[in-house]
Amino acid sequence: MLGSLRIIGLLGGVASGKSLVAEQFRALGAGVLDADRAGHETLHEPEIKDALRNQFGDAVLDDAGEVDRQALADQVFGPQPEHKENLAFLERLTHPRIADRLESQAEAWAESGATIAVLDAAVMLRAGWNRVCDFVLFVEAPDEVRLARALARGWTESEFRAREAAQESLETKRGFADQVIDNSATAEYTQSQVERFWRFLVSSPPGSEIPPESPFSE
Repeated sequence: MLGSLRIIGLLGGVASGKSLVAEQFRALGAGVLDADRAGHETLHEPEIKDALRNQFGDAVLDDAGEVDRQALADQVFGPQPEHKENLAFLERLTHPRIADRLESQAEAWAESGATIAVLDAAVMLRAGWNRVCDFVLFVEAPDEVRLARALARGWTESEFRAREAAQESLETKRGFADQVIDNSATAEYTQSQVERFWRFLVSSPPGSEIPPESPFSE
């Protein structure tokens, strides 16, 4: 159903710049499969809201009866065993529905004639969505740079650390990647790497492997 659509998965630490890289690919002509948006949309589904209320109580809903994402985050991100249990419950509840939305997005891009789409999903490995990717890129940035970006978003350092701890290690993510995109410097530097990878994609047939003698980070 996806025809010749090739999917490029993006991995990276919290605030590494995956969204920036996805937008740079979008500007070049790629479709974007936005798992974050799909997750937000899923939280509006009545069955999901009811399940979350039954699990966590009315505290996770706002005055309008919608899911309060910060209140939900307080339940699932943290160092205690119950945080891990709550996160596992949330993922079992939402991941299948998010996957359905992502599949619909991919089918829409394929029907539009797109040949490349980018999958930006923080939980890609845990959900197994990397298996549908033709290539996986790891967006790299040092811890101090990522923390500064998170603080600029209004997060606290403890929130940043809690979200990082809830994901696979950076080493694990990097190990699944076919290529690294260095996003530790300027957006222009990142853009140059994205453009080199894009040129490889559009000039190579489906099934092609990245040539080891052509690093895109140089």
